[in-house]
Amino acid sequence: MTEEIIKVMIVDDHILVRDGLNLLISTFDDIQVIAVADGGEKALRLCQKEQPDVILMDMVMPEQDGPVSIGRILESYPDIKVIALTSFVEEDLVVRAIQSGAIGYLLKNVSADKLAETIRSAHQGQSTIEATAAQVLLKASQKTTQLGANLTDRERQVLALLVEGMTNKEIAKQLSLSDGTVRVYVSHVLAKLGVGNRTEAATLALKYNLVSEKKEEIFTSTVR
Repeated sequence: MTEEIIKVMIVDDHILVRDGLNLLISTFDDIQVIAVADGGEKALRLCQKEQPDVILMDMVMPEQDGPVSIGRILESYPDIKVIALTSFVEEDLVVRAIQSGAIGYLLKNVSADKLAETIRSAHQGQSTIEATAAQVLLKASQKTTQLGANLTDRERQVLALLVEGMTNKEIAKQLSLSDGTVRVYVSHVLAKLGVGNRTEAATLALKYNLVSEKKEEIFTSTVR
């Protein structure tokens, strides 16, 4: 019985990386590189023609990064398995890649045997995530759960107004507080979120849905 060949597409904007991965994979009889692309748009076009089983997707590319490319490809070709590849582990990229549907996450310095093993596992629907990336995912999950949990109702109100870009004076008017009291609340919010300024606080609030409730619900909650 002939062994099934796993068809792989490599997507990376650096030709040396594409050639290196191709060379590693060529040493295995059951895995074959059937297409290469220098970006997500070209990869999407090639999917219909080449019908790869597994895609090795670079995370950092110009115009359209890896997570966006993964999401677009899987939207049209949900049966394809995508393994994210990167030179470094960065929380936002790891989280976005997995959320977009990547089944694996590897560093580019992976050994040939590990790469082949991960491709085979992905083809079988099994996830493989590099240890450092797995730790980042766990940390991000804990951060999402815990971040902002210790904010009081009033501090959450202040944060919601920070997100809207209000100044301390505008917040004071909105909440019928003194400017000094608002400064204290803003200081507490920054400390509890572990950030150094209002912009970072607003960014975290949006990223982790800390003020995702309807505005009217936030401002009608009981303040103790």
